[in-house]
Amino acid sequence: MSDSPENDPIEPVDAAPRDALDRILASDEAHAGVRVFGGRATALQDAATASGSDRDGEQFDREERAALRRVGGLSTELADVTEVEYRQVRLENVVLIGVYTPSESLEDAENSLRELAALAETAGAVVLDGVLQRRPHPDPATYLGRGKVAELADIVAALGADTVVADTELAPSQRRALEDAVKVKVIDRTAVILDIFSQHAKSREGKAQVELAQLEYLLPRLRGWGESMSRQAGGQAAGGQGMGSRGPGETKIELDRRRIHSRMAKLRKQIKGFAPGRQAKRANRDRYQVPAVAIAGYTNAGKSSLLNRITRAGVLVENTLFATLDPTVRRSRTPDGRLFTIADTVGFVRNLPHQLVEAFRSTLEEVAASDLVLHVVDGSHPDPAAQLATVRDVLGDAGAREVPELVVFTKADLIEPDRRLLLRGLEADSVFVSARTGEGVEELLEEIGRRLPQPEVELEVVIPYDRGDLVALAHDRARVVETHYEEAGTRLRVQASEAVAHQLSAAAAAPA
Repeated sequence: MSDSPENDPIEPVDAAPRDALDRILASDEAHAGVRVFGGRATALQDAATASGSDRDGEQFDREERAALRRVGGLSTELADVTEVEYRQVRLENVVLIGVYTPSESLEDAENSLRELAALAETAGAVVLDGVLQRRPHPDPATYLGRGKVAELADIVAALGADTVVADTELAPSQRRALEDAVKVKVIDRTAVILDIFSQHAKSREGKAQVELAQLEYLLPRLRGWGESMSRQAGGQAAGGQGMGSRGPGETKIELDRRRIHSRMAKLRKQIKGFAPGRQAKRANRDRYQVPAVAIAGYTNAGKSSLLNRITRAGVLVENTLFATLDPTVRRSRTPDGRLFTIADTVGFVRNLPHQLVEAFRSTLEEVAASDLVLHVVDGSHPDPAAQLATVRDVLGDAGAREVPELVVFTKADLIEPDRRLLLRGLEADSVFVSARTGEGVEELLEEIGRRLPQPEVELEVVIPYDRGDLVALAHDRARVVETHYEEAGTRLRVQASEAVAHQLSAAAAAPA
């Protein structure tokens, strides 16, 4: 056998999995439309480049999240029902499947499958292998088609996988047909994302939003008659049991649907109840004319790291997808001294389930109500244009399309100079920032100061020395242009909002 990698034969399915990137880039013709890969996902950063230092503040949540870890090689099967307390959580072994059409590029399909592998690993699984198939459209019955489903069943059996994950949202009929063919559990991309959200949600509102999205996803996918079914029938139709065998007339699946609808209604009411608290906080900021900045972007793009670098907020930073779900609001200052709030929001991903967009609509109100959106993009990602398009689509659905946007390319310490030129061509009016080294942070704050709404009123007042609170107010809520100390007090020339200008003018006119 030749040592040249170009002449290596294609490994059989039962061979040890090769590196993900090498296998996914194998010859397309050799697979007759099917592309196979194996190994660890490449969508996440290496541990050596993952963030984590004193710049992120106190990371109390990281220790709590690391308290429970899945372990490979442990069985969940019970030899006896009395052993139920001693079951140990184990890693799921999964095989990924995806379909791309001739109108789609192979690179986009590969990036999407890599991202699915990262999602599966974040949810607590080990990716054994995967299949990418090129066909005009997914098969309406089995997603892959009858022949490729048979090949998938062979791969699953050879590798000992216990789950198949599809890189799309499967119809209930497709999922059932695939499960019947491969004899293992089949889930889709939406189910994996919902599972990650359920693991990472911490606040009451976040848990309620995730549960609502899960129930909306589950409702059309209830399956099976169940042994406790109660069909309304009698005589010979009731299995030959005759009279007295009639059920109450409502099947178990109908009972489940009714309970799910009741629970969803309760959750919607609960989520709506959280709105007054957010509105009160927002009204308090509006009353003092404090500008608001929102950080939005793709998951794992470095939003929380950027917030920690600017404010030392201590928000959880972890090299996983959707590490933080609950919004965090902190305050900061522009280089000219003006106060503003900056909010970290939930990350987005391609093909984000519409159930989550609807459930987290109340959280995304922070973005729609802001004065400026920092659109954070991972500059080291192989497809930053797709990240930009995905986030803008979701922001448009959330009603934030008209909010001014500043594109921030993060992880600048990992970006080569040639690639920076390409990113500049993608977004000319952008800023490059590294939360690790601090590169570009000062430039970003200056750009934020330029883009935030400028105070409308310019005035000059003399504040008595016994009203130091008003001098502090001018520095906090306005832009102080000049300061002079005179016998009558502190003379300030400021640019301020009408409300702050009225307060300063009234104090200057009042007798000392």
